[in-house]
Amino acid sequence: DLGFARVDHHRAVRQGFPEVVLGLGKTPAQIAEISARIATREAPLLVTRASAEAWEAVRTRVPGAEYHELARAITLRKPLPRASGTIVIASAGTSDLPVAEEAAITADIMGNDVVRIYDIGVAGIHRVLAERARLATARVIIVVAGMEGALPSVVAGMVSVPVIAVPTSVGYGASFGGIAALLGMLNSCANGVAVVNIDNGFGAGCMASLINHAQSRD
Repeated sequence: DLGFARVDHHRAVRQGFPEVVLGLGKTPAQIAEISARIATREAPLLVTRASAEAWEAVRTRVPGAEYHELARAITLRKPLPRASGTIVIASAGTSDLPVAEEAAITADIMGNDVVRIYDIGVAGIHRVLAERARLATARVIIVVAGMEGALPSVVAGMVSVPVIAVPTSVGYGASFGGIAALLGMLNSCANGVAVVNIDNGFGAGCMASLINHAQSRD
């Protein structure tokens, strides 16, 4: 009990990965203190939505930590059982990369092999069709898209594995900050599409990791 936070050291026992720190709304000093307490247990560390100021505070307390600027994530790697399958992360456009990278960093630090396939949006359908072979190698696919959110439906119609769709807040006025993409993904006509919240790359990476590790144990 740190007074401002109660670090859940038992979460790794219950769920297989330590507590993840959400950087939003916390001061750099608070993030650094929580991160240091997690790291002292010889556990991997993941801080999401972390600012550069938070990183400066953490790096003085957690030797070996890394900052992933595009994903806005701080990580500290520790040995974890690796899942046998691959998680493919596909993004529709370059503007979706911060969310896609959050998913990628999350899945990687949780013990998964990750393949990135970026900028294959449906405005140039040949781009996604050209990646059919790599998409077929996945055990789980995360598809990140804004605008009308059509890419997950296209991908799901090409593969026989779960597709986790991530709507982003990328788009013009009528996209309503990602709501248009969210509703489009929720109404996908393709089978096997599940949807997480707007810009929730972490949630998608975590869910994909759970699926991949569960399949690896079977």
